[in-house]
Amino acid sequence: MSNGSDTVTPVFVQKGKDLLLNVTAPVKLVERSEFKWRFNDSNIFRLFDDNTSKTIDTYDGRLVIFLQNHSLLLKNVQQADSGRYTAGVFGENDDYVGKYSVTVQDPVSPVNGKVDLLSSSSDSCNLTVTCSTQDSHRINSTFRCDNNTCSQEEGGERSKVTTSGTSLRVHLSKVFSVICDHSNQVSSDEHITMIRDFCFSNPAPEPLSNIIIPSVAVIVTVILVLVIIYIGAAFVRHRKKGKHKTEEMKNTVYETVQVKSVNPLVDQNPTDDAAAPSPSSIYSLIELGSMKSTEAGDTTQPESLYAQVDRSALA
Repeated sequence: MSNGSDTVTPVFVQKGKDLLLNVTAPVKLVERSEFKWRFNDSNIFRLFDDNTSKTIDTYDGRLVIFLQNHSLLLKNVQQADSGRYTAGVFGENDDYVGKYSVTVQDPVSPVNGKVDLLSSSSDSCNLTVTCSTQDSHRINSTFRCDNNTCSQEEGGERSKVTTSGTSLRVHLSKVFSVICDHSNQVSSDEHITMIRDFCFSNPAPEPLSNIIIPSVAVIVTVILVLVIIYIGAAFVRHRKKGKHKTEEMKNTVYETVQVKSVNPLVDQNPTDDAAAPSPSSIYSLIELGSMKSTEAGDTTQPESLYAQVDRSALA
């Protein structure tokens, strides 16, 4: 006959950690009874009514029983430690004080979130978020954002349980970010992406024609502006050059060569009015320089020739 609760409590523990299992009721040993911790169908610890105990050899150094409350501590658990654990007083009657189903799990692998922009405008965008793990599990979900809110579209995956028993989820937070969450009962990892910022800072690529045509127009405009600037600069240089030449001509000093008329008649008779030359006549004096003969002793006296030119005869 057995007494006690039949409820089995599930317990999850991460691989390499310690497992602690408590009893659910006080333990009272009577004559010819013993307290036992069992793993599946095998005894791993026994406490007799004379307070002697025995631990299975394979658990030496790993198993600790707290005699004040009869709880069990199993150190450095491994996958092989997953199973059913029971505690109770066994004798004429079996009185269970603990039933557990223990699962040892590995920590989850890291998760990554990738965003693909589907479409974008000045006030809204649509994008797909893919959550994937290192063990090749993934889910996809579509989101829509505007200037004020983001929402998760219907029809996309929101969560799935992987073959390794982990859970992979994608969900929207209140701060316009998407969270990829990879978890099990003992560990979790998440990746957060600010999709609203990504949406409006990385617009969807425009068609190639929409890029080439404006670019060509800009290039042509720049060339025209450069040509106009060049022509204007040349015109200004030409104006400055012409002005400089005009100023040089204005600043040229012309000297007047004056011909001095020699009138010998004035010296001959300065007081004789009748002998004075007519105002209409020009007297030019051509002085023939003295010439020296190459012959010895041959000298010629300087001669003067006075010629009177009548201006009226030249007219």
